[in-house]
Amino acid sequence: MTIQTNRLTIVPYTTEWATLVLKQCYENGPELENHLIELAETPALLLWGSWLVISQADGNIIGDIGFKGRPSANKDVEIGYGLLERYQNNGYATEAVGALVDWALSRPDVATVSAETTATNRSSIRVLEKIGFQKTCASDTTFHWSRHQTDGSR
Repeated sequence: MTIQTNRLTIVPYTTEWATLVLKQCYENGPELENHLIELAETPALLLWGSWLVISQADGNIIGDIGFKGRPSANKDVEIGYGLLERYQNNGYATEAVGALVDWALSRPDVATVSAETTATNRSSIRVLEKIGFQKTCASDTTFHWSRHQTDGSR
């Protein structure tokens, strides 16, 4: 499974990609390692965990995105994402997250994609707003977001 956008290639993270991650010294938190452990135990998580975001221009891994588990019984799945700092503010997050959300919402087992941001993370908030997410709940520190199949595409 591969998702192509204008500038990016987005692929589910598997052990086959570990060599590239090591070669590029890609480090953006523990999610990738944790995903491989979970994937070894539960192969059905393949599309519902971490995905690599790779620049088509130079083949560099610029970030990782993915879901926090399989869709629930209510057909909801939560997305998370992070790009390396040097690739932020170039529209890559909007492009990558938008493509993965569109893919998820095209599936019959997903009706809603949700997300969570800190109230102060303006960049992440802008990404979600640009791709059609609506704020569903807010506290002093956290915002919850969702986009539904019926919301239409961007």
